[in-house]
Amino acid sequence: MAKLTITNNLRRLRFDANEMTQKDLAEKVGVTRQTIVAIENAKYSPTLELAILISRVFGKPLEEVFNIEDAA
Repeated sequence: MAKLTITNNLRRLRFDANEMTQKDLAEKVGVTRQTIVAIENAKYSPTLELAILISRVFGKPLEEVFNIEDAA
């Protein structure tokens, strides 16, 4: 089974959303700030449900928030 690499654009999206803090985003989606930090730093891949909630906060499709690549 191929391994996937998931990166994201959270930092840029937060900045574009009136410099939303990690804490603000965490509260909007019901997780801790540490979870958002881990996702932003690609240390943790969100569940599909959390990824959808995050994309809805920014009004963007998943593909604009998260980048999924096959690891070579």
